Amino acid sequence: MMYRKSVQILALGTLAALPMLASAQAAAADPAPAPNLTGNVAITTNYKFRGQDQDMIGKNDYAKDSYVKPAIQGGIDYAFGSSGFYVGNWNSSVNWLPGNSVEMDFYGGYKFKGGPIDWDVGVLTYVYPGNTAGNTTEIYGAGTWADEAIGAFTAKYSWTVSKDYFNYAGNKGGSGLDGTNTGYLNFAYTKEIIPKVIFKAAVGYTFFSSDIKSLGYKDYLDYNVGAAYDFGSGLTLGGYIQGGNEQSAFNVLSNPGVDINGTTFGATTFSPNKTRFILTLTKTL
Repeated sequence: MMYRKSVQILALGTLAALPMLASAQAAAADPAPAPNLTGNVAITTNYKFRGQDQDMIGKNDYAKDSYVKPAIQGGIDYAFGSSGFYVGNWNSSVNWLPGNSVEMDFYGGYKFKGGPIDWDVGVLTYVYPGNTAGNTTEIYGAGTWADEAIGAFTAKYSWTVSKDYFNYAGNKGGSGLDGTNTGYLNFAYTKEIIPKVIFKAAVGYTFFSSDIKSLGYKDYLDYNVGAAYDFGSGLTLGGYIQGGNEQSAFNVLSNPGVDINGTTFGATTFSPNKTRFILTLTKTL
């Protein structure tokens, strides 16, 4: 009698559990979240990368010193559902390599949560199709800690694994020098200070390879501080002060005159690390 009662209780329990089991099976059968595709377009008054102007070539291939050197930029990002893996492409008009007018960045990586930190590791290749001497590949790792009341802090390190670092070593030109192991460390902070206004600040440090430093270049610090206003619908306008130190180590020839014999005179110099105030209008799609 006790055995029969136990069987009845077990059967009733099983029947009661069937709806929950069916629900669990239906949930398991549901497809994974759809991949997430996003895009962005922007126009900026001056494109700086790690504190350095990316529009440098002026008349007669001499450098041009101007606060307004507009660039058009844009890219797409593709996240593989909730797996953490992603790939992307970002592009900008540039003018610092003879024969080239565009920078194309291709990257892929993996994002994951580790305790209170959001981690991001990946690889990024900078491609200059008109002049491949500038092509550079880096691997990177970043960690972000965020608090709604305090803001978000990010630390990121990028390590060059290609033979050269943006043509600084002149490797493809046959210099015999190597830009591998050049590193870049960056610390960034963001915080909404008032509704729709995001404060942003960052400081970075470039560690050149020994071969690059043998040419007279110096490790340098760059900075970026400003704020962006969110208009809604993915449209933002930002204003930033950007530049770098060790400016004289990167001086280039600017605005020379040329006499009938082809000799330059009256030339001045300026540094791509020069501090600029930059406006950027961005639309996220």
